[in-house]
Amino acid sequence: MSYQCQSCGYKSLKWLGRCPECGAWNSFLEEKEERASKKRETKPFRVLKLAEVSYFSKPRISTGLSEFDLVLGGGIVPASLILIGGDPGIGKSTLLTQMAGYLTEQGKRVLYFSAEESPEQVKLRTKRLQIVEDFYFLSETDLSLLFEVVEEIKPEVIIVDSIQTVYLPELASSPGSVSQVRECANQLLRLAKEKDISIFLVGHITKEGVIAGPKILEHLVDVVLYLEGERETGFRILRAMKNRFGAVNEIGVFVMTEAGLKSHSQYEELFLTGKGAPFCILEGTRPLIVEVQALTSKSYLSLPRRQSVGYDPIRLSLLCAILEKRLGLSLGDKDVYVKVAGGLRITDPSADLAISVSLLSSLFEKELPQKTLYIGEIGLSGELRPVRDLTLRLKEAEKKGFKKALVPDYGKIEINSKTFEIYPLKSLQEVLKLLFGL
Repeated sequence: MSYQCQSCGYKSLKWLGRCPECGAWNSFLEEKEERASKKRETKPFRVLKLAEVSYFSKPRISTGLSEFDLVLGGGIVPASLILIGGDPGIGKSTLLTQMAGYLTEQGKRVLYFSAEESPEQVKLRTKRLQIVEDFYFLSETDLSLLFEVVEEIKPEVIIVDSIQTVYLPELASSPGSVSQVRECANQLLRLAKEKDISIFLVGHITKEGVIAGPKILEHLVDVVLYLEGERETGFRILRAMKNRFGAVNEIGVFVMTEAGLKSHSQYEELFLTGKGAPFCILEGTRPLIVEVQALTSKSYLSLPRRQSVGYDPIRLSLLCAILEKRLGLSLGDKDVYVKVAGGLRITDPSADLAISVSLLSSLFEKELPQKTLYIGEIGLSGELRPVRDLTLRLKEAEKKGFKKALVPDYGKIEINSKTFEIYPLKSLQEVLKLLFGL
């Protein structure tokens, strides 16, 4: 018997409160040691030069949801292994059930292997979603049964819900343990590559927001997707964290309805309300115009609050310090709150200018001009720094009806438009003078 960390797989002869390898607390579980199996015969193989390998490009398979196809890089790549994670009840099973129904309509053989739901539960969901139910379904936890069924029906797409609840009987450890998740993922990867089957895995996430199980799970798969969003609004965002066949950090926008997840290609009403400071970010290859709102209020605490939703609070504190130092403003006695509309999480530094402008608007109690875009990273000395693909962002803003844009003064901007004005600025002082006359 030994104890194994469920986060990184580190083994110890005794129980430890904290893993010396990854630092996780209370992650050790007792597991039985596997007996060494007999040495298998080595299969014959031949080393090839890459130039000798024949390759035929196979067309991608459409999922039936345009936003899903966009995140995958244009559709499902045959023989790929795709992992989808997200909070409980966020819509992972709903999304995959809709995809299974559409693929079945297109004549594809789909197998839904569920270790969490009964056939009656899935039947009820398909009735609610009003989708085609003519796909294969197997409700089992023993993954070895899947390989027997594959030989019988020869599916083109397999959905495994979820990787943390299935197990292989030859392993003595319980489902969800490091050894089970690792070995199950390896077997499914081998199945996908050898049988030319596209396999989707549903992954549970921990309270820290990462997919449960060893990190090797994310290394094994071809694509890692996260489904996130706010439960109250019904909006969902599917984000690609890893993609061997497309752009990383690509996002797809959905709306949860009674009939399931609907692609929300016209996203303006999701991210724009007209009461904040709009800016344009790049998610993968896709420019998105998003709005941020800020609020400053008198603080009665010894340490004023710096809180944000959808934005890094450490970066918010940094921007507050820059505004105080470079513009001579007093924020030490004020609470500061920032919120990005639509439940989107922003990491793009080009949002600095929009957040700063929104803070200034709240501080001076003056409204910002309408149809004006704010793009730019802010340095510690208050200068506006350049951002990548500025021309692409400005073209997207012009397409969406914006009239003005405040941008960093770096290089030539190739926008030929008589109705779209661009204001190249070098510092926060110039921004303050242009917008508020100060």
